[in-house]
Amino acid sequence: MSLTTDDVRKVARLARLGLNDGAVAEYATQLSSILDVVDHLGRADTDHVAPMFHPLDLTARLREDVARATVDREAFQAIAPDTAEGLYRVPKVIE
Repeated sequence: MSLTTDDVRKVARLARLGLNDGAVAEYATQLSSILDVVDHLGRADTDHVAPMFHPLDLTARLREDVARATVDREAFQAIAPDTAEGLYRVPKVIE
């Protein structure tokens, strides 16, 4: 696929890019070769290729889903300076 300089100017305007006139022809050549590569990849025969979600055959290393003991509130409140009815009491900081 070959892009013209007008195509490049239109895309640059839509993308809000400021291109100087000297670079437009070079961008048209470079973008045309990128589109040619994409077109070439699109013509590749992938009929017998299985779809995959990752290029490497990895397995997720997950830990077992086992319930474990969490925070022991009594142990933490035993060393707290001031508690009441299972809550931590702090000094008033706003008057």
